[in-house]
Amino acid sequence: MTAEKSRTKAAGRPAHLSLDAIIVAAEHILQAEGAGKLSMRRLANELGSAPMALYYHVRNKDELLLLLMEAQARRIPRPELPEDPRERLIAVSIMLYELLADRLWIVQVVAGGDLIAPSALWFVEEMIGAAEDYGHTPEHAVYIYRTVWFAIVGDLIIRANGKQRHGRATGPTYEDQVVAGLTSGTHPRLAALADRWAELNGRDTHRQGLTAVIDGLLRSEETVEGRQGAP
Repeated sequence: MTAEKSRTKAAGRPAHLSLDAIIVAAEHILQAEGAGKLSMRRLANELGSAPMALYYHVRNKDELLLLLMEAQARRIPRPELPEDPRERLIAVSIMLYELLADRLWIVQVVAGGDLIAPSALWFVEEMIGAAEDYGHTPEHAVYIYRTVWFAIVGDLIIRANGKQRHGRATGPTYEDQVVAGLTSGTHPRLAALADRWAELNGRDTHRQGLTAVIDGLLRSEETVEGRQGAP
């Protein structure tokens, strides 16, 4: 039974407050301010309602987050994917990364606990299936999926935190200042790159990075069953 169906109308519930309105308002807070800023009190203020009125529709914040993630997952169209397992794994991984990059609050939520949207599990199914089709055992396929997933989440968390830091900064970031102060005597390579460090460090290389990670995982002799020496 879905969370929506498990809710019955309660006497005295404000007529203007609905589950749809709660979800829209919560999505606005999450997209604009991040998962850390969402609370039932903050959401009630956004809706011009009392916090207790929200509990006629959702039991708690976790249930609300599950509803929000499920709503997002259901909106994602499933594209035609390549037949080649390597190309399929790369395509799904890049698609997942780019969808989450536009919804960084989801990364913050899943990184902080065990909440997951069932409608998004087709990504996992496709990634594990592609690894198996390449020649890996199911166990190794899960290892490949988890490694790619950790790479995606780690990259996006750093991106989200970087955006927050750069948003607060009025000049060069602390990291840029530290690199700029290095000398060729102690850190010759970093010192040589100091003038370009901010630009190089800020480049979006997720497509190349994920492709390199996936190629390394698929071709590793330690994790391939029956495909040693595969091109």
